[in-house]
Amino acid sequence: MASKQTLVALVENKPGVLNRVASLFRRRNFNIDSLTVGRTQSEDISRMTIVVDAGADQVAQHLYKLVNVIKVENITSVPNVSRDLALIKVRVDADTRGQVIQLCDIFRAHIVDTSSEALIVEVTGDEEKINSMVEMLRPLGILEMVRTGVVSMARGDKVFAPDDYTPRRTVANGHRASVI
Repeated sequence: MASKQTLVALVENKPGVLNRVASLFRRRNFNIDSLTVGRTQSEDISRMTIVVDAGADQVAQHLYKLVNVIKVENITSVPNVSRDLALIKVRVDADTRGQVIQLCDIFRAHIVDTSSEALIVEVTGDEEKINSMVEMLRPLGILEMVRTGVVSMARGDKVFAPDDYTPRRTVANGHRASVI
């Protein structure tokens, strides 16, 4: 099995960019393990973290062809911090409530909602930590789960920022045009 590779892409923060990226993956038949998008310190730029099973360089080449992509970097071999977040709703009763609380202590997870029949647990960490907690909770009865997907950032003073980025507008034919 191929090892997972992580790409980080800076894109213009405009409507339709995520759709164009997703369409690219669909057209090229790329299998994406995780895709997250979020705002950056600049209101004009969003950051995508893309985890693929293989072919990160090919994915990067195709991303650069999209008008709204500013910069792409494969950070797989760069020392980085990667995190995933999961919300897990677990069935509990008088006997199992204590077990879930103990697991939360072990995994440094937080109980963010409670009722007489269920707890919602929030756990943040690398994928292996999340997967381990899910496997420990599964026998107790997971009712519902959602995960954010992986976000990554290079360690230390390495900064992933656009080089001389100036917002551009796109004209009708899809080509970039100068800022008006």
